[in-house]
Amino acid sequence: MKKFTSEEIKEFVSKPHFDEKVILNKDPSWPKISIVTPSLNQGQFLERTILSVLNQNYPNIEYIIIDGGSTDESVEIIKKYEKYLAYWMSEPDRGQSHALNKGYAHATGTIFGWLNSDEEYLPNTLLKIGKVFMKESELDVVFGNRIVVNRRMQIIRYARVPNMHPRNFVLYRYGLLFSDATFWTQQIHRKTGQLDEDRFQHLSMDFDWFLRLSLHVKRWKYMRDYLSVRIDDLLGKTRNAPKRQISWNAKLARDRVIKELGISKLELFVKWVFFALQHRWQHQGLRGLIWTPRLSTIFRIMGLK
Repeated sequence: MKKFTSEEIKEFVSKPHFDEKVILNKDPSWPKISIVTPSLNQGQFLERTILSVLNQNYPNIEYIIIDGGSTDESVEIIKKYEKYLAYWMSEPDRGQSHALNKGYAHATGTIFGWLNSDEEYLPNTLLKIGKVFMKESELDVVFGNRIVVNRRMQIIRYARVPNMHPRNFVLYRYGLLFSDATFWTQQIHRKTGQLDEDRFQHLSMDFDWFLRLSLHVKRWKYMRDYLSVRIDDLLGKTRNAPKRQISWNAKLARDRVIKELGISKLELFVKWVFFALQHRWQHQGLRGLIWTPRLSTIFRIMGLK
C-alpha cells in the first residue's frame, strides 16, 4: 500500500502525461470504465481533476463531464480537453444529484465511477480497478482509500475505510464509502436506481445512494490502496454547509432504509457494537477493543436522538 507524497500528487496532474493514442483508440480487451464528473464553478480545480483521469492512460476510458452552467473558466477548460471526452454539457441543473443522473444516463461502460471536480485519481488507479474486475468478474463493487489534502496539496490525512461489507459499514457504523475511491458495475447501478433529486439535491446524496447500492451488493472487494485525492477546500459547497444539515440528511436516508428493512432497535445496537469493534480492531488492534462508547453516540445510532 503506497502512501503518495504531496510532491508525487502535484506532479501527476501538473501537465498532460497521457498517450493520446491510448485514450482515443479504445482497447476492448479491457473493461470500459465510465467516469462522471459533476461540476459548477470549480475552475480552480477542474483541470487537475480532468488530468487525473486522462493521465491514467487507461486503454478503455469513457469520461463524462456535466457542468451546471458555470460562469468561471470551467467551460474553457473542458473545451481544452473535449477531444478526449465521451460527452460533456454545460447548462443549469437542479443540483449535483441531477447532474450525476444526467451523466450516468450517457454512460455505457461495464464499470462506473464518480469523481467530483475537487477530487483526483492517484496514479494507476484505473489500471488497478480494471485488472481487479477482469480477474474477478463476479464483483459488484470495489472500494479503497483516499488521501485528503488542502488547496496547496499538502497532505492533511490518509483516510481509510474498513474491510467489511459496505452495507454493514454504512448502515451499522454510520460510515460513508468514498465516492472517489469506489467503483461499481453498470448492472448494480441500474438496480440501485437514480440518485434522489428530490430529497438530496445538493447534500448527502452520496450517503443515501451508496446506502441503497450496498443493499444490492453480493460480491465486493476492499483494496488497501489509496486510490484518490480529495481537496478539503473551504470554498466547496459541502464544506460550507452546516454540519447539522448534512448529519440530518444522512439520518433521514438511514432511517428510511431501516424502516423499509424492518430492523429493530435491538438489532441496530447489537450489530453496531459488533461492527464498531471490528472497525477498531482493523485500525488499532487490541488497543482499539478497550472502548467505552458515549451514550450520545448510542442514541444517535439507534435513532433515539
